[in-house]
Amino acid sequence: MGALNFIKRIFTWWDGQTLGTQLWTWRNGKKVGEDEAGNIYYTNAKGDRRWVIYNGEVEGSRVSPDWHGWLHHTFDETPDQLTHKSWEKPHVENLTGTAAAYAPAGSLRRKDPAPRSDYEAWTPE
Repeated sequence: MGALNFIKRIFTWWDGQTLGTQLWTWRNGKKVGEDEAGNIYYTNAKGDRRWVIYNGEVEGSRVSPDWHGWLHHTFDETPDQLTHKSWEKPHVENLTGTAAAYAPAGSLRRKDPAPRSDYEAWTPE
């Protein structure tokens, strides 16, 4: 690991775990599970602290609702211990602000914007 990567790991949190988080996890963490995105979930020996180490970019919407409930002590069961209803859909991360974000018909962000008949452009006189 180069000096730049070492410094980056000490001070940055948005691109994975910091060195401090890695040390804390190594000393106090007990792995509880892993989700389909590769995020790893930990708790301490007493079970009063819970945290996630993201696989890649730190983005809260990458945590599924089941793991979110476990992280925030809403329920004690991990998602593999929960039963799911037949109508529940799989978790999808929030795509707002990305190229894959939803763009309704008529949106200028679409590759093929539909002609707009409800809008008349303003022109200065």
